[in-house]
Amino acid sequence: MRLYDTRRREVVDLVPRVDGRIGMYVCGPTVQSSPHVGHLRSALVYDLWRRWLDHRGLDVTLVRNVTDIDDKILDAAAAAGDADRWWALAYRVELEFTAAYTAIGVLPPTYEPRATASIGQMQEIVQRLIERGHAYPAPDGSGDVYFDTASWPAYGELTNQRPDDMEAAADADPRGKRDPRDFALWKGRKAAEIESASWPSPWGHGRPGWHIECSAMARRYLGDAFDIHGGGLDLRFPHHENELAQSSAAGFAFAKHWLHNGLVTINGQKMSKSLGNSVFAADLLGRARPVAVRYLLAAAHYRSTIDLHDGSLAEADAALDRIEAFIARASRSTTPGAPLIPEAFAAAMDEDLGVPQALAVLHETVRAGNTALDADDGAGAGEALGAVRAMTAVLGIDPTAPEWGGSTGPEVAALG
Repeated sequence: MRLYDTRRREVVDLVPRVDGRIGMYVCGPTVQSSPHVGHLRSALVYDLWRRWLDHRGLDVTLVRNVTDIDDKILDAAAAAGDADRWWALAYRVELEFTAAYTAIGVLPPTYEPRATASIGQMQEIVQRLIERGHAYPAPDGSGDVYFDTASWPAYGELTNQRPDDMEAAADADPRGKRDPRDFALWKGRKAAEIESASWPSPWGHGRPGWHIECSAMARRYLGDAFDIHGGGLDLRFPHHENELAQSSAAGFAFAKHWLHNGLVTINGQKMSKSLGNSVFAADLLGRARPVAVRYLLAAAHYRSTIDLHDGSLAEADAALDRIEAFIARASRSTTPGAPLIPEAFAAAMDEDLGVPQALAVLHETVRAGNTALDADDGAGAGEALGAVRAMTAVLGIDPTAPEWGGSTGPEVAALG
């Protein structure tokens, strides 16, 4: 198997660190507002990776975190007039994400840790960075602790940037920074901030910076070194760059490979609040049967941008109709052959999860199966049926599978 390693900027062989096992960490949601289609796409990408790795006989440990303490969550709770109950907002939104993931057939991760459950592990790494000369408490006694980017010569290696070309880190008050690019590891509590959103630490009461959360959770559940770190392309900088820097500076091997999925645009435009074009998961799932949403978001290569337009859902639904019609027709007249995945399908998936090429094999097999049925070739039709069921199962898109309720859902509606 091969994958595109963002850090190395090339397709490389996937050789597990431990024979037969894969440890994968995926950045999950920051639960301040309802999930949108971009969140669905990212979760689905790593579900497909996980399913294919499992099919190839690897024992996969998938960790997908929940960021349940963050400035955005606190701001959202305050905007809702319920600042003291920020944790209640985080939990309600987390349940929305879980429901949306489940609706499109994303399997539960092996572990789904919340950031607030690993505060001690975060503080341990921060203290280690201070002792190794790569972090410093703010001299003003504010309780802030920053990563010293100048102390780490490899800073910028993930995104191929020189520190001099980077923008200032905007993730914390710059009151105690040595350099504008230094980023927050720990944020000291300010007098006006909610007390329940802070924890005691050697530097004073406060809360973790965003980046240290993932470094700590990845290490806690996968160890000092693991195979794959994944997330959306928009997380490469600063989030993943900072994760890599602080974890490496702390002395951990961290992720061997980095994967990044492409983003989602709407009618050729980037989703944004200012444009008012965000498509939320609940809205998309209300416009078509969930298996069609899964097919739509899986059909493009995971590293490419998906553009959702008014015909997208109808196209996905039509493709599934062709598969479903063949399965129904063949099942009435023949016995399915062995559930064997064609070599061309496997070759496509092995080459950096080539789902578009794999789907081409799937649809060609459907056409061949229909041709066999037209010719009263029961054996050929049965062989095709077995292969189609195997391919759709591994992709999680068998429209007749029990998890999809057997068939049609809402009529396909335009994105609007």
